[in-house]
This record gives sequence, C-alpha cells and structure tokens, in this order.
Amino acid sequence: MVRPKKHLGQHFLTDPSIARRIVDSLNTEPGEVVIEVGPGTGVLTEWILEKDLHFFPVEIDSESVEHLISRWPSLEGTLVNGDFLLLDLSQFPGDKLHILGNFPYNISSQIFFKVLENRKRVESVVCMLQKEVAERICSPHGSKKYGILSVLLQAYFKVEYLFSVKPGSFHPPPKVNSGVIRLERNTRSSLPCDEVLFHRVVKAVFNHRRKMIRNSIQSILLNLDRQHELLSKRPEQLDVEQFIELTSWVESQDG
Repeated sequence: MVRPKKHLGQHFLTDPSIARRIVDSLNTEPGEVVIEVGPGTGVLTEWILEKDLHFFPVEIDSESVEHLISRWPSLEGTLVNGDFLLLDLSQFPGDKLHILGNFPYNISSQIFFKVLENRKRVESVVCMLQKEVAERICSPHGSKKYGILSVLLQAYFKVEYLFSVKPGSFHPPPKVNSGVIRLERNTRSSLPCDEVLFHRVVKAVFNHRRKMIRNSIQSILLNLDRQHELLSKRPEQLDVEQFIELTSWVESQDG
C-alpha cells in the first residue's frame, strides 16, 4: 500500500463512487488525450482506464509509480514519473488535452497557472481541490471570493462548481472540505487586448483589492492623466469583459 506523504500534500481519495463521479464529469471523445495529475493509489485511474482514451498519468512519487505499474502493467510506457509543474506539455500528442486529478492543495494554484500557459491546447479540466479555492475560481464578479484566478480562468474557460466532498472520503482526512470543478475551454481564441498586459492588470489590482483601481493600477501606469469610469471601481466589481476594456485602455495610455 502506498503511504501518503505530507511533503507532497497527499490525501488519497478512498470513495470509489466519488472517483467514478469525477471521471464521468470529464467530457471527452474516444481517443482524446487525458493527463491525470498525481494518480497516487489509482482510484481515479481505475475508472479512466475503462474509457477509450489516450491516457497519460503523471506522478512524482516513485512509490505510487511502482504501485500503479504493478496494478496496471499496461501503464508502462505512458506513465510519466515526474513533476507536472515542470513538464513540457508539448510532449503529449494531439491538438487537445484534457486534465484530470485530485490536485494537491499546496500546488493547485500553480497547476492552474500551468493550464493558463497552455490554454490553446487544454480543452478541459476536471479536478478536486480545496473547497475554498474551488469556490473562488467559480465565483462571479461582485463576490468577495472573486479574485485573480477567477478572472484569468473565466476569460478562457467556462467554469462550473460540480459538488463538494467531505474529509472522511480521504486517507488521511484533510482538515478542510474539498470541491470538484470543471473547466471547459470557451470559444475565445484570444483576447482583444494584449494578453500579457491583461494578466498584469488583473494581478496588480487584486493585490490591492480594497483600493480603487485608480490607486492600484499605478504600479503599471504611472501617469493617469485621463479619466475612465472603471478607475473608480474596486476589482471585484469588474467582470471579464470590463477587465479586457480596462487593459485596452491602459494599453492606449501607454502609447
């Protein structure tokens, strides 16, 4: 049996009905590429293997790798023993990637930034993570939970909170509840503004979320000679389209 390792943030899901529900939440076509982040003991893997998919588990823990290969010898050659955060996703075949996993709480945000970096290929994500983070990602503008990840992910993906999972469904049980969410790539191929600047603007204003945007945007745009109605708002009041509008305005001022 694989021992859960604290330094890897491992909390192994033990409820097979929840595992099946997570895997069934992934909308895929036969033969498409699915990457599982941190399969651990293989509770999700078992259900994925029942589907006709091009499947690549990515596991950093050598003990888990040994367990997975011994249980499913067919994974030899497709199981990647490595850190998902350091992987070059261009090594995987196909135009579309689907990502699935019970994400370690301590690196879930980093995984989403990796998804954003590869947004042109990542078709969907179904994952379980800390409920608070899951709710934050799915929060609409106007909510106190709405933040950087909410805006950046909602710019490129349709996000949906699916269901919650209690600590008793894991070994060892985490101290908080978990949430399962689904991200599906929207039809936007690119933003109608400088995308790097868009990310900078979103991060800059949410780093000072209690301030009006006029004050927090000065880390990017020093000379605010002109007025814009969005400058008098706070960041959680802006939806994705308004953040795009704000970025385009900042871009025009810079010129």
